[in-house]
Amino acid sequence: MHTFTRSLVVGTLTLFSFLQSQAQTRPMLTVDKIMQDPAQWIGTSPSNIYWSDNGKQVYFQWNPEKARRDSLYTVQAGSEKVSKVSATDRKKLFTPGGVFNQKRTMRLYERGGDLFLMNVKDGKLRQLTKTVERESSPAFAFDEQEITYVKDGNLYAWNLASGQTRQLTDFRKGRKPVDPELVKDKQDRFLQAQQVELLQIIQKREEERRQQRLAQKETARNRPKEIYIEDKSVDNIILSPDERFISYRLVTRPANGKIAQVPNYVTSSGYTEEIPTRSKVGDDQATYELGLYDTRLDTTYLVSFKSLPGIQDKPGYLKDQKQSKADSARAAAEVRKVMMFGPYYSPDGKKSVLVARSHDNKDRWIMAFDPTTRALKVLDRLHDEAWINGYGSGEIGWMPDSENVWFVSEESGYAHLYTVNTTTNKKTALTSGKFEVLNLQMSQDKKYWYLTTNQVHPGEQHFYRMPLKGGKMEQITRMTGGHEVTMSPDEKNLAIRYSYSNKPWELYLMENKPGAKPVQITKSTTAEFNAYPWREPEVITFKAADGADVHARVYKPENARASGPAVIFVHGAGYLQNAHKWWSTYFREYMFHNLLVDKGYTVLDIDYRGSAGYGRDWRTGIYRHMGGKDLSDHVDGAKMLVEKYKVDPKRIGIYGGSYGGFITLMAMFTQPDVFAAGAALRSVTDWAHYNHGYTSNILNEPQNDSLAYVRSSPIYFAEGLKGALLMCHGMVDTNVHFQDIVRLSQRLIELKKENWELAVYPIEDHGFVEPSSWTDEYKRILKLFETNLNPSAPK
Repeated sequence: MHTFTRSLVVGTLTLFSFLQSQAQTRPMLTVDKIMQDPAQWIGTSPSNIYWSDNGKQVYFQWNPEKARRDSLYTVQAGSEKVSKVSATDRKKLFTPGGVFNQKRTMRLYERGGDLFLMNVKDGKLRQLTKTVERESSPAFAFDEQEITYVKDGNLYAWNLASGQTRQLTDFRKGRKPVDPELVKDKQDRFLQAQQVELLQIIQKREEERRQQRLAQKETARNRPKEIYIEDKSVDNIILSPDERFISYRLVTRPANGKIAQVPNYVTSSGYTEEIPTRSKVGDDQATYELGLYDTRLDTTYLVSFKSLPGIQDKPGYLKDQKQSKADSARAAAEVRKVMMFGPYYSPDGKKSVLVARSHDNKDRWIMAFDPTTRALKVLDRLHDEAWINGYGSGEIGWMPDSENVWFVSEESGYAHLYTVNTTTNKKTALTSGKFEVLNLQMSQDKKYWYLTTNQVHPGEQHFYRMPLKGGKMEQITRMTGGHEVTMSPDEKNLAIRYSYSNKPWELYLMENKPGAKPVQITKSTTAEFNAYPWREPEVITFKAADGADVHARVYKPENARASGPAVIFVHGAGYLQNAHKWWSTYFREYMFHNLLVDKGYTVLDIDYRGSAGYGRDWRTGIYRHMGGKDLSDHVDGAKMLVEKYKVDPKRIGIYGGSYGGFITLMAMFTQPDVFAAGAALRSVTDWAHYNHGYTSNILNEPQNDSLAYVRSSPIYFAEGLKGALLMCHGMVDTNVHFQDIVRLSQRLIELKKENWELAVYPIEDHGFVEPSSWTDEYKRILKLFETNLNPSAPK
């Protein structure tokens, strides 16, 4: 035998022995093991992280003791020693959050329906209210001499010096009472005048009433105007800095709106009980108006948005539809309804801006707003024929100069930070590129931005600092993975919740500067969990049929055999990201994928069209056709598995929950030659039965765009089923109702389909809770795949 041949044989035998020893030493995963209570088996990651007001302590929820619930723990800045906060000490702690005054010397917050004011320097606490009613939405008035809050739907002000309270609004339910004097007819007035003229006692009493009315009117001058609200509710009450104007939002909710009821069969009463849930897409929705109370003129107004550019534009999907002349004329005159946010007042109190968003979510306007004249000047309009993403409160604010407004926009195709000058309308992009700005806040000294972005890679999230007017972004975090950052009050230190692909979230502390070393504070995972060598899935891209780059995670067997089986996992929520480098919210599925790989499967997890993290065009790629490009991305993924990973094209399965269940159904019904088996969990089967907020963005309304609903709903394609289908659904699912899967089951029965089964879970909502339910569900999924994709594998 040649030396080279002997070496090859020895090397092969050594590799075989190594793989065999690895297989023998690797702890064996089972469905029972990975689906048990995660707190007991995996451990509990720290959560709800916040700093003390003096910046010396970090507090967080944690459960290293495997107790019934999490407890409060703390660590001192600069230390690694973690200690549990006792019940006695916890009662002394102040509630996190709230609002600070401009100098951050005082913090105002609500606790238990009462208001508290804390001196940040010495920690002294002052209780401002102690009532049965709830006081909420506390804020410092512009001069910070008063505190405003809402009680019983009205705005109040509490004076810091005097402790006196005054009511600023008087919203009242119902119609305004009609003055009897205004509705008297001529005969009534004649008789009244006659009585006054003839009878002295009537004259005397009328004069007394007149004087009483004058006194009441004089007293009323010191009270807010009575504002009667009929069939509406009031929210978002805001006081202007000069205290002249009070803006408020009037909400009209649909009368006699239908709410779907979900039957609950397993109850303590022994009777079936109904759970009220939600309306369905296309049902009437709430409408909004912006009211303005001028306290100086004692007058109320409604702000008109009819002049907004594009407010009468007809959506693109309706332009090609044939309409009668009457319908066309009515549509041309119709003004689209909007929901408004703000006003947001400038730091100097002299200017304000409003945000309006159309009900169909195809437009967002930012406007300069003059409350004196109620004039609007559009500063920026964002339009999308599909739908805009977000852009309500929390994504807009003022720059320190009181001239420019900052906001987040997808104008470039990715979520980026912009400013616009309220006088000149000059718009400036402060960030740009093929990445997303995910979170941001202005530094306390108003010199920098702190941002979280996915600039390094779509599957990583890092923390940056950038000059206020834009420029170089300094990357502060460096560890590969995901970072959730909470800055200390003085912004010198960071509390970071960090995780990696195969490492759950842990708490780290580090200085707030590039190059600083993060120090791990918590170690949460159990010894049993750590004993298994959890795989680090490879993050890859592959080409879709239309040339797009699709991001995905792939799990490969170490000893993959030729023409082996594969499973494609479809994440839920639609607009969500899972092909990333941090610990997934789908941790049970992650562990199940490791189990599948142990059994010889290759597993692919795709961020299909519609997923988060890849910009506007990726997000809206499913507009008017769910089950279109999002499904073809999975078909292209299956093709890639065959070509690159040598998977058997006849042994590919697919599964997922919620939106993932929907895609699974569409795959099994419309691509039966690609997928041999599928498990559809808590699946949407007919989008016309889902909620309005999510569905109308993507498919419009069923009464106006029925084509989009028909081509996107699995129930219309059930006749295409060939492979083996498992469906699982919770019977008290208040999100995707059990009715969805019942209707599809009846359709399959009528179509005489046989290769399907339905497993129901009587006590489970959309997200399962009980380990027994998770275990039963995933044993069925594993059996489905082992029977149909891997029948020769040892059981």
